[in-house]
Amino acid sequence: MFNLVIFGSPGAGKGTQSDRIIEKYNLKHLSTGDMFREHIKNKTALGQEVQSILDNGILVPDDITIRMLEDEMVKHNQVNGFILDGFPRTIAQAKALDSFFENKGEALNLVIQLDVSEEEVKKRIAERAKTSGRADDSQEKLIKRIDEYFQKTIQVLPYYQGQGKLKVINGIGDIDIIFENICTEMDAAI
Repeated sequence: MFNLVIFGSPGAGKGTQSDRIIEKYNLKHLSTGDMFREHIKNKTALGQEVQSILDNGILVPDDITIRMLEDEMVKHNQVNGFILDGFPRTIAQAKALDSFFENKGEALNLVIQLDVSEEEVKKRIAERAKTSGRADDSQEKLIKRIDEYFQKTIQVLPYYQGQGKLKVINGIGDIDIIFENICTEMDAAI
């Protein structure tokens, strides 16, 4: 089983590249953002709790995120591996993920960081907001999400760098070239 985290700020291209990775490597995509949006759309108790948290522009607490992700991973125990998008966002989540994989006799194999400047991210999300219909792409929430990433979430990278799992890919430029660079790193890790 091959397990990958695709890491980057909001608007870095994680979803775009995840789709390509899934197609080529046949991994199960797990996006905490997608899971949260699904719970919100279905008006589950978790969805209502998450909506309230997101309305304030802050990250969903670790315990909620971890519980939801673990439940989803257990449902898909017959896959070739997972690509995690939007998780982990804290060192506590990274450690919980390591423990989860260890308890299953697995490991996180690779962390790809799509490196995109804050200026480029703001431009991309402003464009995406025009067509996405995503409430979390509003200007006010965008600024909070980007600040969360650059002030807090990015602190997870040294954790994975210390494990030798982090590979940084320039996320600005031609989508196909970015994908080729990701594939090179994945193929080396497989």
